[in-house]
Amino acid sequence: MNPAVFLDRDGTLIEERGYLDRMELLSVFPWTADALRLLKRAGYTLVVVTNQSAIARGIIDEAFLDDVHRELSARLARGGATIDRYYHCPHLADAPLERFRQVCRCRKPGPGMIEQACRDLSLDPARSFMIGDRARDVACGAAAGARTIQVRTGHGAHEEEAATDLSRRSAVRASGARADVILNNLMEAAGWILRRSPR
Repeated sequence: MNPAVFLDRDGTLIEERGYLDRMELLSVFPWTADALRLLKRAGYTLVVVTNQSAIARGIIDEAFLDDVHRELSARLARGGATIDRYYHCPHLADAPLERFRQVCRCRKPGPGMIEQACRDLSLDPARSFMIGDRARDVACGAAAGARTIQVRTGHGAHEEEAATDLSRRSAVRASGARADVILNNLMEAAGWILRRSPR
């Protein structure tokens, strides 16, 4: 059973663009490849887990999503970085497209994508980390038994600011969606993980 770093995509690895429905919207943060390369060198399996309700809404299809992930992998490879596996959830409870209309375990904050990755890749969630920009990423990782890091890129900064509101803070506390640490970006998150790595 190997340790992993589970990664949200939009706002964590790449710029948050809303629904990424055109390849020209794909913009990788300048530190992403370096951070992933360091984590991989330390022995972590790298797994992207991403909600993709744009599929359920008919904005994109799964073939385009595959194209985006191939392009993302190609750009990361130029920086010496790799992603071991991509998982996505195309479902939405009120999806316009009926075949994707369901309440599922894989849509974050549910832990289903991490659980599937652990089965597929022989990963140990207790030795793993989840990094994302949103409270739902944190809740997903915590539900799967991983340690959690929220980054301030993407939606992270304004979620952190909103959490200073007492009612919002209470809601986050009630959901159990408090990260182990909040950091500025993926590179800082990688450093935090590596300082705690037994390797």
